[in-house]
This record gives sequence, structure tokens and C-alpha cells, in this order.
Amino acid sequence: MPATRKTPATATVSTDIFELIGKSENIEQASAAMQAMAHPLRLKILCLVGNQELSVLEIVDAVGTSQSNISQHLAVLRDQSILLSRKEANKVFYRIEDPRILKMISLTREIFCSR
Repeated sequence: MPATRKTPATATVSTDIFELIGKSENIEQASAAMQAMAHPLRLKILCLVGNQELSVLEIVDAVGTSQSNISQHLAVLRDQSILLSRKEANKVFYRIEDPRILKMISLTREIFCSR
């Protein structure tokens, strides 16, 4: 278990947080990922994809919005290196590129969907 420090407000904070603060490239990367995931539709896409690979059509059918709308959101996630795409004939498949994103989605489900 990580050591803890007392902040001026006497709250206990893990030293892992302090290690992250000292690494600005990690802060930038985390911030960019969270911004990309912050839109409800993009979060829904990520929850749907999970640890599998889905085609754009499968995502459109499951989410229930237009293909152009889904494609715009997929582009944001791909540009932030959250999703990886693969083209096969005339289909494009997406999967989550970074396993840390899967962990974030899992924690999000645990925190917000466990009621």
C-alpha cells in the first residue's frame, strides 16, 4: 500500500498522486485522454468496445445514432490514441489501444454503475 501524506486540509492523499504531479508529460497525457473520453457518446462507445474489436456498423447499430456522428467521435478517440483502427476490405474495425483506458472504463463502471 502506498504511503500517505497529510495535506494542509488534513486529508489523506496517496503518494502516487504526488508522483503523477511531478511528471508533466503524464499529466498532459491523462488530461488529453480524459477530455477525449468526457463526451457521453464517446464514453458509451468506449464502454461498448471494451476489450473487443468492433466495426463502425456494429458501433452505429448498438449506439443508435448516425454513422457520420459516430465517425466524428471515433476520429477524436483515434486522434488521441485511445482507439486503434484496422481496415479490412470496406469495413473499419476499432479496438482500444491502451490497456490503461480499459482500466479507467472498468473503474468508471465500478464507481458510477454499481448502485
